[in-house]
Amino acid sequence: MNKLTLVVARSLVMAALFAVPLFADDDEALKKDLTAVIALQGLPCGQVVAVTELAKDDYAATCKDGNKYRVYMNADGRVVVEKRK
Repeated sequence: MNKLTLVVARSLVMAALFAVPLFADDDEALKKDLTAVIALQGLPCGQVVAVTELAKDDYAATCKDGNKYRVYMNADGRVVVEKRK
């Protein structure tokens, strides 16, 4: 996949992720979006099964395989995915 396609895909996923309000009906959509963001970073997950909103544009995600990540937007507007213990 070329760099431009990857950047566009990440941008679209992140726009969808941060546009989703955290209502019960939208919880599944948020899980799918976080799963996609983590996969785009090349990190193992499989499927996000639990999400906690830590702050605006800042989420703790727990994957089906047991991995835990923090997904947030940094000051430069870039999406960051950090592995949690």
